[in-house]
Amino acid sequence: MIEVLDGGISTTVQDLGRHGQYHIGMPPSGAMDEEAHRVANALVGNEADDATLEMTYGGADLRFETDAVIALSGATMAATIGDEPVPMHTAVRVEEGEELETEFATDGARTYLSVAGGIDVDPVMESRSTYTLVGIGGYEGRTLAEGDRLPIGEQSAASDEVLGAEAPDEHLRDLDGDGTDIAVVVGLCDYRLTDESRERLCDTEWTVTPEADRVGYRLEGPELEFVEREQPFGAGRDPSNVVDIGYPVGSIQLPQKPIVLMQDAVTGGGYATVGTVVSTERNRLAQRRTHETVQFEAVTVDEAVERRGVAKDRMAALREALEG
Repeated sequence: MIEVLDGGISTTVQDLGRHGQYHIGMPPSGAMDEEAHRVANALVGNEADDATLEMTYGGADLRFETDAVIALSGATMAATIGDEPVPMHTAVRVEEGEELETEFATDGARTYLSVAGGIDVDPVMESRSTYTLVGIGGYEGRTLAEGDRLPIGEQSAASDEVLGAEAPDEHLRDLDGDGTDIAVVVGLCDYRLTDESRERLCDTEWTVTPEADRVGYRLEGPELEFVEREQPFGAGRDPSNVVDIGYPVGSIQLPQKPIVLMQDAVTGGGYATVGTVVSTERNRLAQRRTHETVQFEAVTVDEAVERRGVAKDRMAALREALEG
């Protein structure tokens, strides 16, 4: 078991998500930065879908009631066990009774803590991910708080063999030098924008607002304009309204200014969606902090698929390096 001494700002249990339920209005939830989650699990010898702790901005403080092997990945977050610092992207041992203390993330927004065996909360709809809007999954469907006790799954006999394993830098994304460009496939309802606003969508440096969260990343910038028309039956009166449509995860919803729908987003509605952030780029967007900027880069579907292939190859190379 792990006892939570301090839940931090917003710490939840997440895995790769609750897939196959979108048609009933259930978003996938799951790790906002899936790649960082996968790296953390690989370091301790877990399967990719084992549950980790997603710590946003500020980390959690934990007491381990059993020996464990842990790793941190994602945003750099200073941490200690006793007086000893815990390096990022390295598998380290925690002895029974020891406490892990974490500080604020520095070069990103979300840090993932993996434990060999995974966080073994009960799955809901075949996932351990937390969906706080309706209070399901994870630990009682909510962020962690003082006094919570988290079960750990059965640790592999080989977990000791990964101690000291360190992810090579060449197989990790450089959050500090990640750039501001976020690749998107423009489309769906982009025809509703004027030509000038369609260009402005990708020419603007948008600022991440304090309202950016797991539901959607709200961005601040110039207001975009829609082509004037007589609204069709079923659409609202506002020019940004369309007849209700499904929202892909990552879609850019446009009630004047962009909201990129993330892992806990609603699955449909009546706002125009003018593009979709490429799946691998959502990992990068999830690490953008309040008041930082992003700029959309239009890519084709083929280019989006190629980016996904590059990310998969990087993860496979990391697993191979760790196993070697």
